[in-house]
Amino acid sequence: MYRILGIGELLWDMLPAGPQLGGAPANYSVMAGRLGNHASVVSRIGQDELGLQALAILAPFPVDCSLLQVDPIQPTGRVTVHLEDGQPSYTIHHPVAWDFFEETPVWLDAVRRADAVCFGSLAQRSLQSMDTIHSLVRATSLECERIFDVNLRAPFYTAEILRESLKLATVVKMNDAEVPVVVDLLGLSPKEDIGLREGAELLLAAFPDLRLVAITRGGDGSLLVARTEWHEHPGIRINVADTIGAGDAFTAAMTHYLLRGAPLATLNEAGNRWGGFVASQSGAMPNISPEVLKRITAEIEG
Repeated sequence: MYRILGIGELLWDMLPAGPQLGGAPANYSVMAGRLGNHASVVSRIGQDELGLQALAILAPFPVDCSLLQVDPIQPTGRVTVHLEDGQPSYTIHHPVAWDFFEETPVWLDAVRRADAVCFGSLAQRSLQSMDTIHSLVRATSLECERIFDVNLRAPFYTAEILRESLKLATVVKMNDAEVPVVVDLLGLSPKEDIGLREGAELLLAAFPDLRLVAITRGGDGSLLVARTEWHEHPGIRINVADTIGAGDAFTAAMTHYLLRGAPLATLNEAGNRWGGFVASQSGAMPNISPEVLKRITAEIEG
């Protein structure tokens, strides 16, 4: 059983239909746990009702919450979500508990023993949490997969956050709209209209420790680009309920098979199958029956 950590924001998505627990690292960790890994959420919640509710919601899931810090002052994170044609837009409230990460011996011990860590850009919006996240990722072993999940939420990202995170990463995941933004912010190409594969190759050339670039394209599938090969997936046709958490499910499924040495085609199939399933359901952590888990696993593994 592999040890996987999702490092970053744990928050409530305040949806038109009511609040739902989320945050990219939490969504990622829950899916990683459902796939059979020892998955932990590394985050910080408030000493408030939303914090208590978060723990209650996570309790039935196969995810370790022992690494959650509790802030005595700041509230649990909230994001007001507006949906239009199934696509979300966000109002991200701040400051909140996950802006005040504290590096502790417990957290350092956890990352040193991890087989994979996934960290994003949003939780780095505060200097304190950014420094803590970078320190934790640097403390991982040489064998650990370090996945940087680009999650551009204006105005909470900078070229510095992207550059320093990519220096630490072995894998970077982003969506197709984020590729030209990242390449432009980092000054990697003078071209305005850059192809996805070309953008991925520029990132691989600029960051020596990076081994894989994963680019999701919504309903049009995904592109994986490694140093010596690449693979394109056309996507899985589904009826979209909402896309919240679909990218996180993609990343968790990709990580699951990456740790097991699977080829790019399997990583792509896994990411699209599980990302598509989550997008076909409401919320970022929908119910997954044993029958659905067995069926989708068989579809991925043939």
